[in-house]
Amino acid sequence: MKKYLLPALLSALLVACGSAGGPGTGAAVEDRTAPGAGVATVTASEMPGSGIAALTDPNNILSRRGIYFDFDSFVIKPEFQPLVDAHARFLVQNPQMRMLVQGNTDERGSREYNLALGQKRAEAVKQALMLLGAREAQIESVSLGEEKPRCTERSESCFAENRRSDMLYSGEF
Repeated sequence: MKKYLLPALLSALLVACGSAGGPGTGAAVEDRTAPGAGVATVTASEMPGSGIAALTDPNNILSRRGIYFDFDSFVIKPEFQPLVDAHARFLVQNPQMRMLVQGNTDERGSREYNLALGQKRAEAVKQALMLLGAREAQIESVSLGEEKPRCTERSESCFAENRRSDMLYSGEF
């Protein structure tokens, strides 16, 4: 009797836990076939100054190409977010464009450490651009470590100038 009672109780328990599955149960599904549903696309003609010439126009944010980092950090500072946003929009609107992100460091630290930190900085910029819609195939990231300084003085302001990622477009590298 015991060997029949346990399976019967388990079966009753499973049946009680089940649901009818009729209408009105479960989560609603979004209708993406409706007109106007989905993501709006923006074309380059809708954004003033977004053409190739904007990359060299000193009055356009796209002419700025450097993102600066704190000492021993690869976190993009909030003050550089508008710059990253602008370059991401440009890459989305110009899918034929390619970008090279070069990660740089100051001279402090070993060569190996600086190459690794420079790569993390370049990758941080690449990831931020991709999160904003740029395609991975458009962006290459490399580390130059301490090999391409902008400033060669041994001062904190000079070190800060060398802790950066540079964004270069096709034809500039």
